[in-house]
Amino acid sequence: MTSYQTDSENSDMDDSMTETTINHLEVIENVIDTLEENDSAMVSHQNDGTYLWKFKYGSVEVFVQLTGTSDEDTITIWSSVLKLPAKDEATMMRSLLQMNCSATLEARFGIIDNQVVVISMRTLEDLSAAEVSRLITIVATIADENDEDLQSKFGA
Repeated sequence: MTSYQTDSENSDMDDSMTETTINHLEVIENVIDTLEENDSAMVSHQNDGTYLWKFKYGSVEVFVQLTGTSDEDTITIWSSVLKLPAKDEATMMRSLLQMNCSATLEARFGIIDNQVVVISMRTLEDLSAAEVSRLITIVATIADENDEDLQSKFGA
């Protein structure tokens, strides 16, 4: 037997299937609260709507930047693991590229202002609370697990 739904039933289904909008600011702060050490978290809110958090995780400082709260805005998480210039940069770059391919999940190694960083960036559109938590945790963990080894091998 074929079942048909009225337009009002379809509308009700669409409403129930729509995800609830999350408060990205609250989610970020909750995640940082679970990861930070020694009450190290700090936040800055700029007039242009940008937010910047900084917190200590293990041996690294982690930064989380939110450019706003619309779907087109971005969340960027990064942590510095090595200052440049470095010893044997060709070997270091090869090592970082290999890790980018096999060990960094949604994050990657990059260079910002003469520093090797672990970084992840994403637009807020369809970003869930679990994804926010995962991105922040991945960057913090990869940076903390690799900074001392990279500094001992390649630090100037």
